Amino acid sequence: MEMNGVGWVAAIIIGGLAGWLAEMVMKSNTGILMNIILGIVGAIVLNAILQALNIGIFGVGWIAYLITGFVGACILIAVGRLVRR
Repeated sequence: MEMNGVGWVAAIIIGGLAGWLAEMVMKSNTGILMNIILGIVGAIVLNAILQALNIGIFGVGWIAYLITGFVGACILIAVGRLVRR
């Protein structure tokens, strides 16, 4: 099973990188496991949102997965901050 044109191992690695980038930009304080989870879940959530809106702007491949994971992780961090308040 592949996710956005990348395999599971690549999804974990790219998701971790996307989560780490989101952590740096959003100035959150999460660990490496949470970075991986944020990157992968962020990519899945943002892909679902974009598909529901019938928008396909990022394409397929590891760069598209990195961008989608980064944006999705930033959204998840922002939502998490709103919920905690």
